[in-house]
Amino acid sequence: METNNINIEEIVRQVLSSMEGRTAQGAGASAAGGSAADSPAIPRTAHVAMLTSLEHFDVKEFPMPEVGDDDILVKVEGCGVCGTDAHEFKKDPFSLIPVALGHEGTGEIVKMGKNVKKDSAGKDLKLGDKVVTCMIFKDNPDITMFDLNKQNVGGADVYGLLPDDDIHLNGWFSDYILIRKGSTVFNVSDLDLYSRVLIEPCAVLVHAVERAKSTGILRFNSRVVVQGCGPIGLICIAILRTMGIQNIIAVDGEQGRLDFARQLGASGAVNFKEHKGIEALAGAVENVFGGHLADFAFQCTGSPVAHSNIYKFIRNGGGLCELGFFINGGDATINPHFDICSKEITTVGSWVYTLRDYATTFDFLKSAKQIGLPIEKLITHTYPLEQINEALNMNLSMQGLKIAIINQ
Repeated sequence: METNNINIEEIVRQVLSSMEGRTAQGAGASAAGGSAADSPAIPRTAHVAMLTSLEHFDVKEFPMPEVGDDDILVKVEGCGVCGTDAHEFKKDPFSLIPVALGHEGTGEIVKMGKNVKKDSAGKDLKLGDKVVTCMIFKDNPDITMFDLNKQNVGGADVYGLLPDDDIHLNGWFSDYILIRKGSTVFNVSDLDLYSRVLIEPCAVLVHAVERAKSTGILRFNSRVVVQGCGPIGLICIAILRTMGIQNIIAVDGEQGRLDFARQLGASGAVNFKEHKGIEALAGAVENVFGGHLADFAFQCTGSPVAHSNIYKFIRNGGGLCELGFFINGGDATINPHFDICSKEITTVGSWVYTLRDYATTFDFLKSAKQIGLPIEKLITHTYPLEQINEALNMNLSMQGLKIAIINQ
């Protein structure tokens, strides 16, 4: 019996040694790249919400791709639903179907190639870090890591708006995404999940405010009107408030949104449904400002009528930032003499963001929390990936503010 016990113990030691060897080999393969499915923590397939026809996603299952030496495999934790996603869902204006959408995403690094050491801002990257992506550089010589202000992201590709390929993990509406060489990626492990989901839309507004500041009119003591209190307008108010601007009037037709605008820093509000005609509406704005028109205005609605009206809110010599038209929303009618020339209005347009704006956005989100702005309450509805069609329809219904896919 004693001999048998010794033999059994020796066999157990040999088995354990063999298992440890295989585990070590698997860990080495994970660090150096290779097949993602080699790691026991990573499944052999990934699920992607693929827009296969107008107003319809199918959640498809694809083999986990190889992770190259310059690639990063990210387990997706969440992704916001953008107006751009809704436009693509409804009309496919970019002719991308079939396509994996989702560009407001974030997740955890579960595998990375051997050449990946730092993020696009020079911060160390390691397994387990939380990240977001911005633009994909490709071979555009006008965009470099070292000149983050040089070009608007509109000149580059973005995950979530890429044509489908043999990898398929191209958008954040998925449970995994493969970030490839030439992409910008930021380590945002010091932000909570909802803050990370809000980074991309917040960057749009950081960029708009930076454009507004370039006029020299937007100052600490400016009277500012923000027209439109959807997520974009509400974030605009929060950014202005973190800058120390206190005299902010919100204009919208939904009282609930106007109430939330006050929570995010608006000092007053005007419901346009309570005023008949633009003259009465402009008078209401002037009354809330104590008999003054705005020094500066932000137009955030994407409505041509709203654009036509907003000049009436602005004083002579004031400024305007138009950021509401990400896509063609139609023509607006203005009178150039009365609206621009005789009032000497300084106007800037704003569209998406630069890499530098992304870095600034991280600080904005921390500052907003520090001064008690409930920025996370912008996310009013969350859905699992399997209910993405319901999430897009909720977005289109205008019943909530920010809709997000949150993976379980």
